[in-house]
Amino acid sequence: MSDSTDIAVARMRLRAPVIAVVVTLVMIALGIALGGKVIAHQVVSGLLLGSIYMTVAVAFTLTIGVLNFLNFTIPTLFMLTGMAAWGLLSGGYLTLAGRGAWLVALAVGVVAAVAASLLVERFTFRYLKMKHGDATEHAIPLVSSLGFLIIFENLVLIAMGSDSQRFAVPFRADLHVAGIVVGVPQLVSCAMAVAVVAALSFVLKRTKIGRALRTIAENPDTASLLGVDVGRVVPVVFILTGLLSGVAGALFTVNYGDVSPFMGDNVGTKAIAAMVLGGVGSIWGAIAGGLVVGLAETLSIQFFGGDSVAMTVWGLVLVIIVLRPKGLFGVAAIGKGKM
Repeated sequence: MSDSTDIAVARMRLRAPVIAVVVTLVMIALGIALGGKVIAHQVVSGLLLGSIYMTVAVAFTLTIGVLNFLNFTIPTLFMLTGMAAWGLLSGGYLTLAGRGAWLVALAVGVVAAVAASLLVERFTFRYLKMKHGDATEHAIPLVSSLGFLIIFENLVLIAMGSDSQRFAVPFRADLHVAGIVVGVPQLVSCAMAVAVVAALSFVLKRTKIGRALRTIAENPDTASLLGVDVGRVVPVVFILTGLLSGVAGALFTVNYGDVSPFMGDNVGTKAIAAMVLGGVGSIWGAIAGGLVVGLAETLSIQFFGGDSVAMTVWGLVLVIIVLRPKGLFGVAAIGKGKM
C-alpha cells in the first residue's frame, strides 16, 4: 500500500466517526424541522432500530473482513438467543432466579449463540483446513455456514414449533423528551449496542489480539510467518461474532417482546444491506449503514406503508452501489487495509 493510500485510509478512519455523528444529528434536526413531532419520533425510532441492525452488520463485517467469507449462520445465532431465552422461561427452568429470570434467560441465550458459533468454526474452518488445506481459499466455508443455518433453524422448529411467541419483560417505561416518546428499553438497548461496538473497535485497534486479527485480515500466510498463531486467533472471530449476534438478539427480544424461529431472517438481510451500504470491511461503515437502514425502514413505513420497506432499503443500496461501489466508507478492496 502506497504512502498516499495509507494517508487516505488514516484520514477516513478519523473522519468516519465524525461524519456518522454529524449525519445522525442532521437527520434528527431535519425530521423535527420538516415533519414535526411525528417525523421526529420516526427518526428516533429508526435510530434505535438501526442500533440493532448495526450490531449484526458489525458481526458480518468482522467475519468478512478477517476471514473473507460471508457467514450465513449469523441470523441463526441472532434467533437462537431469543428462542433459547423463551424456552428457558416458558419451561419454568429459571424459577429460582425470581424477578431476574428474564435477564438470566437472555444471558444463557447469548452463551448459546457463542457456543453455536464455535461449533460452526470447528467444522467450517478447523476441520476443513486440516483436511483440505487453507479452507479460506474455497467456497466450502460459505456453503457449510449456509448448511448450519438450515440445520439450526430446523432444530428450533422441531423443538419449539413455528409460531411467534411472546417474551414478557417485567417493566415498561417511557421518556418524554420535547414531546417525543422514547421507550427506556429501546434507549438502554441502543446505548448497549453502541458500547459493545465501541469495545470491539477498541479491541481491534489497541490490543494484541486485535492486531493479530488485523494481520490475518491482511494475509494469513504472512501472519503465520510473523508468529501469529492463526489456529488460536480464528476462533476469537467466531466468539466475537456469536457475542455480537447474541447481544443483538437479546436487545431485539427485549425491545419487541416477540421471538420466533424466523426472527433472524429479516434482521440478517437488513444487516447485510447495511454492511454493503456502509462499505464492506469497514466497522464504521457498518455502524453508519445500520443507522441509515433503520431510518429508511421507519420513514418508509410512515410515508409509504409497511409493504414498501424492502423496496426502499434495497433500492437505497442499489443507488449507493451504482454511485459509490465501495460503499459510504469503503476505502480499500477486500483483503487490503481492512478493519
